[in-house]
Amino acid sequence: MTLLQVVTETAVQLVDTLAQQVSLEKVPPSDGLRIIDLLIKGGWVMIPILSLSVIGSYIFIERYIVIRKASKDPAKLLLQVKKYVSEGQLDTAISVCKNNDTPLGRMLLKGLSRLGRPIKDIEAAIENVGKLEVSKLERNVGILGIIAGIAPMFGFLGTISGVIRIFYQISLENNINIGTISGGLYEKMITSATGLLIGIVAYVGHHILNIMVDKVILKIETDAIEFIDLLEEPAK
Repeated sequence: MTLLQVVTETAVQLVDTLAQQVSLEKVPPSDGLRIIDLLIKGGWVMIPILSLSVIGSYIFIERYIVIRKASKDPAKLLLQVKKYVSEGQLDTAISVCKNNDTPLGRMLLKGLSRLGRPIKDIEAAIENVGKLEVSKLERNVGILGIIAGIAPMFGFLGTISGVIRIFYQISLENNINIGTISGGLYEKMITSATGLLIGIVAYVGHHILNIMVDKVILKIETDAIEFIDLLEEPAK
């Protein structure tokens, strides 16, 4: 029992000594890792990844403002147009539509400018304008979907680059050490995490904008149908 206790105490002391040496070697005397330091350690692949994040942020903010503006109807445009048309004040209705800078305003303006023609022609003109307005709202939204797909791929490219760097350094030094491995792992993990994060954000932003566009489309289609019904009323 005495010999066993001596061996056990000696092993414990040896483990403590090794732990202290490792802690002294591994823990740098710094205040901690900063975000900018981590991004720099990601290597050259971080340049296209961060560029994609800037482009995606700009597109989302710009499209969000445009679509949000198109979805608003503070002047209750359709109610005003219906009122003026029913009262025979066509010029006033046209003036109101010209002063309303929204997709619905331009659609109604096209319909009013076609009054006197067959309903089918008016309906076709409104539908064509509606398609143009929808394409304007959806402009550049697809780029967010592309960013959502390629940002993680750039992160994976950084992963491959980090692994290549590890093995290249090992081949030069002909020795495996924690410093060589950790440098490559930094690049590998940072680029992968950043690319995946940007891809997820772009994916969410892409679907948010699509949902907003769908709501605008539903609203202007409903209002356009009501406007067509109003024009058909005198003929009934």
